[in-house]
Amino acid sequence: MATLQNKTIAILTDNGFEEVELTSPKKALEEAGAKVQIVSLQKGSVKAWNHDHWSIEVPVDVQLEAANSDDFDGLMIPGGVINPDTMRINKPYVSFAREFLEAGKPVAAICHGPQLLIETEMISGRELTSYPSIKTDLVNAGASWYDKEVVVDNGLVTSRSPKDLPAFNEKMIEEFAEGLHRTSASFESTGRDF
Repeated sequence: MATLQNKTIAILTDNGFEEVELTSPKKALEEAGAKVQIVSLQKGSVKAWNHDHWSIEVPVDVQLEAANSDDFDGLMIPGGVINPDTMRINKPYVSFAREFLEAGKPVAAICHGPQLLIETEMISGRELTSYPSIKTDLVNAGASWYDKEVVVDNGLVTSRSPKDLPAFNEKMIEEFAEGLHRTSASFESTGRDF
């Protein structure tokens, strides 16, 4: 198992994340040695959704307005229907996620989480998966979509749903341990449509 000692990971979220899609990756990251910080526009805490009802509240460690992507080694985006839909229409969330992709830092997103990545305009030419209901959105944004439990593409880790969490967590930790990957500029210089 890869180690994430001396790495700080941001979990970017708003209210309405699917509870297990934040708590399970957070626990896995911490067990691998990472410092994990919840980053949000919300003040104080963010509220989880659990299947069909509101559930736990998780403390916010860093207000998004004060967050600097340079302070983090990787980004994790939990799903849920409400959370990514809220984030994708708020420019600070989109900009924060884009900064990780531009820098070649690893990014992991599960379920509906990749909706936020569409808004970065940086997933064209990338391979990923998601909850099936947003497949068309991702394909229309130029991504290649696969119905697999986890898809890894140059530091971008995606999975479909909570049932994929064991595979997602394992690959997320591997990619975060590897550190920086090729940036969009290096894709362009190799002639890849990205």
